[in-house]
Amino acid sequence: MAVTSSSSCKELSGGGMKMQMDNGKYVRYTPEQVEALERLYHECPKPSSMRRQQLIRECPILSNIEPKQIKVWFQNRRCREKQRKEASRLQTVNRKLTAMNKLLMEENDRLQKQVSHLVYENSYFRQQTQNTTLATTDTSCESVVTSGQHHLTPQHPPRDASPAGLLSIAEETLAEFLSKATGTAVEWVQLPGMKPGPDSIGIVAISHGCTGVAARACGLVGLEPTRVSEILKDRPSWFRNCRSVDVLNVLSTGNGGTIELLYMQLYAPTTLAPARDFWLLRYTSVLEDGSLVVCERSLNNTQNGPSMPPVQNFVRAEMLPSGYLIRPCEGGGSIIHIVDHMDLEPWNVPEVLRPLYESSTLLAQKTTMAALRNLRQISQEVSQPNTNGWGRRPAALRALSQRLSKGFNEAVNGFTDEGWSILESDGVDDVTLLVNSSPGKMMGANLYANGVPSMSNAVLCAKASMLLQNVPPAILLRFLREHRSEWADRSIDAYSAAAIKAGPCGMIGSRAGSFGDQVILPLAHTIEHEEFMEVIKIENMGHYRDDMMMPAADIFLLQLCSGVDENAVGTCAELVFAPIDASFSDDAPILPSGFRIIPLDSHMDAPSPNRTLDLASALEVGPTGNRSSGDIAGHCGSTKSVMTIAFQFAFEIHLQDNVASMARQYIRSIIASVQRVALALSPSRFGSHAGFRPPPGTPEAQTLAGWICQSYRCYLGVELLKSEGSESILKSLWHHSDAILCCSLKALPVFTFANQAGLDMLETTLVALQDITLEKIFDDNGRKILFTEFPQIMQQGFMCLQGGICMSSMGRPISYERAVAWKVLNEEETAHCICFMFINWSFV
Repeated sequence: MAVTSSSSCKELSGGGMKMQMDNGKYVRYTPEQVEALERLYHECPKPSSMRRQQLIRECPILSNIEPKQIKVWFQNRRCREKQRKEASRLQTVNRKLTAMNKLLMEENDRLQKQVSHLVYENSYFRQQTQNTTLATTDTSCESVVTSGQHHLTPQHPPRDASPAGLLSIAEETLAEFLSKATGTAVEWVQLPGMKPGPDSIGIVAISHGCTGVAARACGLVGLEPTRVSEILKDRPSWFRNCRSVDVLNVLSTGNGGTIELLYMQLYAPTTLAPARDFWLLRYTSVLEDGSLVVCERSLNNTQNGPSMPPVQNFVRAEMLPSGYLIRPCEGGGSIIHIVDHMDLEPWNVPEVLRPLYESSTLLAQKTTMAALRNLRQISQEVSQPNTNGWGRRPAALRALSQRLSKGFNEAVNGFTDEGWSILESDGVDDVTLLVNSSPGKMMGANLYANGVPSMSNAVLCAKASMLLQNVPPAILLRFLREHRSEWADRSIDAYSAAAIKAGPCGMIGSRAGSFGDQVILPLAHTIEHEEFMEVIKIENMGHYRDDMMMPAADIFLLQLCSGVDENAVGTCAELVFAPIDASFSDDAPILPSGFRIIPLDSHMDAPSPNRTLDLASALEVGPTGNRSSGDIAGHCGSTKSVMTIAFQFAFEIHLQDNVASMARQYIRSIIASVQRVALALSPSRFGSHAGFRPPPGTPEAQTLAGWICQSYRCYLGVELLKSEGSESILKSLWHHSDAILCCSLKALPVFTFANQAGLDMLETTLVALQDITLEKIFDDNGRKILFTEFPQIMQQGFMCLQGGICMSSMGRPISYERAVAWKVLNEEETAHCICFMFINWSFV
């Protein structure tokens, strides 16, 4: 007989019987009853009262149990399930913490050895300095010549590349790699901004004072060592800058290892420098403790064996001993040490670009951390293989993002062996045009769509690079993503979308059509949210061609965005997109276009403060409290970055001249828009620090916010901001729920400032705000009232307006309950501008 039990989680099990405690008595459930309840629990973990009564009726075996007892059983079952999940989570965290503790202990031992080594070197150099001081009295020619020769770099003889010689090189590479991964061969310093922990990507460090650039990472991944090795060896599958890796020879060693001779090509990140290639030896072996090692190095100076002659359009770079140390982890998974060490021949690029090839931070971001992220993402895909974003599995979305990135890199580099040829310039060398009509390039566009072949049979690429100053890449990229209408021509978006579909795509020269709003549809994130994919939907109301209205078709763009984290140091920011068909099929042709912004700051390996696109926090609030605009602008004032733009257009070959002319004009218009946006986002726009001066008559935003609030208090007798608290006046004003806008005191007033609600109401941005006049947002009746009452504002200092209708910059009507206008006085008590506040506004 079953009786009620308490709702606690105390249940006992034994001998196949379930028991519950009530008033000191145990209540037994038969195994059949437990099995029935468990089956019902999996169908419905939290049944309602009616559902519990229905269960008793449907299961005769439960007929002797009252509904209240069933309720208690389900409560206890849910409690046990919650405890089980929490216990499993804690066990996982404990395993991660144990492994991380092991890594930290090893890192601590390495640092202690490095300290001892540095102390010894310091003592040695101090003694040498004393000896040198005594020897400086000898000014003979012989001593001077000897001293000068001491600093010459020795020329090593060619290495033997016979099988025996390659094995010797492999063993030497293994020893040097391990000394970097776990020893003191390189002085490592922690990458700024990295915080080790159970949920972090790992421990990431960069080199200090060694030849070339180097980065090291230690981390935990939920994959077995053999699987980790397979993934990392397939470098093109995870390293976006890797064009290809060809295995030219494979040798087996007596100790069970494998030696491979590889030829690897890397894409150039910009149009201003050639690509890099490597002639490598890769050695895979197993250590005595069971750890798996994959190490690599260049074979640039060898004889008596295979060699790789120089390749056109590539600069031969050098990989110093690098690789992966993979150890099995208790409880499953692997502990991995990654070392990347390269000499990228920075002297072969223009001086302004050399920081790209001399930055260990950039190497860590683009290569070392990318390997760890890819491993962690694959591990998550294995444990959570559910579909995501438009019915795609995570692995399929990852492959899709790889296609986007690779297609953009191909456009930026334009290799002749892929069929690209340069078109003749129009006399101005700011934009480079290439055309590709090879079958390989057009394999997607030549496919049949809906039974009709596509008319596009060639691809044109227009690309350019430009130098930017004083604007962080993440800030600019976020603006380009969120405000596409500021730089993009939607008629050309429509043309690009139509060009990859069946039927004619001859929209060149057509008048602009009518386009609706842009909608961003999230698709997928990587595990660390460093990169995300999305689909951009642009409503197309139709377009004109030869004075005829063509059918409307919405525009879909697949977009990949990365590098928007303002806290990451030296991060490359990318926005790559491609028109897609609404069906979003896996074999759809993809012609990526987009932007890449890479920081060029020579002090890239040093920490940098945070900035954000939010106006208030960008100018005032930092990660640890309030910060003046001068502090941020002072750091960003000397920053440089290079932006690379590449756009691809599918077209019919007989339209090449028209498409080329359109592409040149389009890229030049984009460059002009980017320059205008970069100037607007520059810290100098609102800052007044050394080296930069604000535009005449434009105060700092913080000062303007103070004037607005003080003038409101003066004329209306109440506070504009209810409670400032610890927040700055500017931030409180920026996040005010009502729309607040300032306009100039000119014959034709234009808006000069708006808070976030004001920008939302006008459907504009801070960049385009100054192009909007005050009279533009009012209808005829509103303009009449405004101009009639405007003198009252100047005399009385304020004016209250009844509710009415105004217009956004997009022509949409806006209703507001009431509005207040007041004169803003500066510190000299003279009128600076007029401020409007629209209360309880909404789109009609």
